[in-house]
Amino acid sequence: MLRALRQTSAVGATSVRAASTAQNKGPAIVLVDAVRTPFAVSGTVFKDLMAVDLQKEALKGLIRKTGIDYKLIDHIICGTVIQECKTSNIAREAALLAGFPDKIPCHTVTLACISSNVAMTDAMGMLSTGYANAVVAGGVELLSDVPIRYNRKARKAMLGIQKAKALPDKLKIGGTIVQNLLSPELPAVAEFTSGETMGHSGDRLAAAFNVSRKEQDEFAIRSHTLAAAAQKGGKLNDVIPVFLEGKKPKTISEDNGIRISTIEKLSTLKPAFVKPHGTVTAGNASFLTDGASAALLMTEEFALANGFKPKAYIRAYQYVAQDPKDQLLLSPAYVIPKLLDKAGLKKEDVAVYEIHEAFAGQVLANLNALDSDHFCKTFMGRPGKYGRLPMDKINRWGGSLSIGHPFGATGVRLATHAAGRLKEEKGQYAVIAACAAGGHGVGMLLEAYGK
Repeated sequence: MLRALRQTSAVGATSVRAASTAQNKGPAIVLVDAVRTPFAVSGTVFKDLMAVDLQKEALKGLIRKTGIDYKLIDHIICGTVIQECKTSNIAREAALLAGFPDKIPCHTVTLACISSNVAMTDAMGMLSTGYANAVVAGGVELLSDVPIRYNRKARKAMLGIQKAKALPDKLKIGGTIVQNLLSPELPAVAEFTSGETMGHSGDRLAAAFNVSRKEQDEFAIRSHTLAAAAQKGGKLNDVIPVFLEGKKPKTISEDNGIRISTIEKLSTLKPAFVKPHGTVTAGNASFLTDGASAALLMTEEFALANGFKPKAYIRAYQYVAQDPKDQLLLSPAYVIPKLLDKAGLKKEDVAVYEIHEAFAGQVLANLNALDSDHFCKTFMGRPGKYGRLPMDKINRWGGSLSIGHPFGATGVRLATHAAGRLKEEKGQYAVIAACAAGGHGVGMLLEAYGK
C-alpha cells in the first residue's frame, strides 16, 4: 500500500502522508518523543525500588522532556509482565505518584516481552478512533524484586485457618502451613503449556537453524560494542537520569549492562540451559533487567497544532502467533514479511531494523529462517525464501543483549531507537520486530517524519 502511494505521488512526502491517511481512513499517528530510565542489571542500582517507582520516573521524565501540559493527555497505558499485587494497575499508581491529574484514565496491559508494544498499539487505536488526541504509552519491569509465593497447600491452609473454630482443627491446619513454609513457588521464565524455559527454546532454535556457538558469541560482542559506541557518542539520549535517595544519594544516568568482551573469554562460558552441549550462555543471552519507559503518541494534526515536532510516523503494526514450543522465538521471521507485504514494501525499502535480542542465537536463527526455502514455503506459505536481512541495517546502537531487557519496557525502547536511527541514517522506513512468550510476536512500521 505505502509503496503504491509513493509511486503514484508526484509531489513528495506531503501527498504521500495525505494519501496514506485517506487510505487508512484515520488520522496520521506520530511518535512525538519517548524516554526511559537507565536499564540496569537486576540486583544492582535499582534493587531497593518497586516497579512503580521506575514507571513513575519514566512518566515524570516524559513530561520534563516534552513539556506537555497535563490537560492535553487523554489516557495513559503501561505494560508490565511480573506484577506486584499492591500495584496491579501500575499505570494508574505510577501516574498518581508522578503528579498526573486523577482525571486521566489509566490502564495496564501485558503480553510478555512486547507489553509496551501493546501499550503503543492500544494508544494507536484510541487515536485513530477519535477517542483521544494524545496518549502516553510505556512499560516497566523490576526483576530485582519479583513476587515469591507460598505453595498452594500453604496458601489454602492460611485461608482455611481463618475459618477453623475448634483448636484441633486450627492445630492441624497450622501443621500444614509449617510443613510447606520452606517450599515456595519461585517465578520462572518458562512456558506454562510446555514447561520449557526460553533458554531451552533458544538452544533448540539455534541448533535447528545451524547457528554455531561462535556465531552467537560474535553477535553478542557486536551488540555490546555497538551499544558502547552509541552510549559514548550520545546517541542513547532517550535515557533520563534517576536520582536515588538514601544514606548515599546518587544519580543513575546510563545503562550498566554494557560489557566489552572477547571471543576467547566468551568461549570459556559454560552452557546455561542445555548441558553440556548447549550453545546459549550468560554471555550471548539478554540479562535480567530493571527499567521503565514512556512514549508520547499523538495524531499528527494535534501535535502540530500544539507546537510539537514529531520524531516519526507509526504507520502500521502486526501481531503474530505460532507454536509456543518448537517456534516460540520465531516471530520476527513470521511478522516482518507479513507486515511489509501489508504495507506494500519490500525488505530493501527498509533502512532500519530493530530486532529484539532475547538471545544471539534467536536473532541469527530468524535471519536464517527468512533465508530458507524450506521454512518460508512450508511454514509461511511463500513461493520461496524471503531473503536475508542485511546485518548492517540491524540494531546499530546495540540491542537487548547489551542495553538490557526489562520485559514490559523494551517495546518503547525499540521504537525510540528506530526513530533515532532513521534521523541519523537519513532513512525513510524502519521496522521493529520482537518475539514474546506464548509464541507471540509483533512488528511495527515507522516512517521518518518530514522525509
